Amino acid sequence: MCKTVNVISFSALFIIFFFFPLPTVSSFEEAALIILPQPSTAGNISVEEALLARKSTRTYSKEPLLLSEISQLLWAAQGITRKDGKRTAPSAGALYPLELYIVAGQVHGLDPGVYRYHPQKHTLERVIHGNRQKELSAVALKQQSIQDGAAVLVVAGVYSRTARKYGKRAERYVHIETGHAAQNIFLQAMSLGLSTVVIGAFDDSGVKRVLRMQRNESPLLIMPLGRTW
Repeated sequence: MCKTVNVISFSALFIIFFFFPLPTVSSFEEAALIILPQPSTAGNISVEEALLARKSTRTYSKEPLLLSEISQLLWAAQGITRKDGKRTAPSAGALYPLELYIVAGQVHGLDPGVYRYHPQKHTLERVIHGNRQKELSAVALKQQSIQDGAAVLVVAGVYSRTARKYGKRAERYVHIETGHAAQNIFLQAMSLGLSTVVIGAFDDSGVKRVLRMQRNESPLLIMPLGRTW
């Protein structure tokens, strides 16, 4: 009887693997990529109006964001604007050391989770399933705005990309670039009727752990995103 069971089991496994092969690694990778809506290059308000309206806001409504709004914010921070790969924010030597992460909580069209932005194809790569805003808040002095936002944008830097050309000046240049990207996010948020704030108080190793950042990445700032009443 045991031999009969083994034969049946082997036959069943053969049928499963032959007729229903497991997805390849590339299939898994493709399934984890989200193609973002194309960003708009025409806004509803002027740069001057966005500058006038810009302010730091730490309280948000419970209304979800749209995937198109996430797309626009990411593009404003590090989107490709030229055929040669130049981006919306200036970068020393065009080396682009910044990496962007979205921690999604309430975003229409995007499951809760942690995502990494790829500017070249304007896509998101899923890193973690499930909302991680509570964990991120815990490693950022329990700041409530991180939990209250519909999503959180985190900027990380890879110093070595800039250091290979600029040596000891690299850290300064990366931080300058981070400021450029943050202001772009602020102004784009204002034009979309959204609110945000820059947070710099957090435990670096904790943020890296929560978001599963790569070893050579250093978290530089956190920006919760949401609507206000």
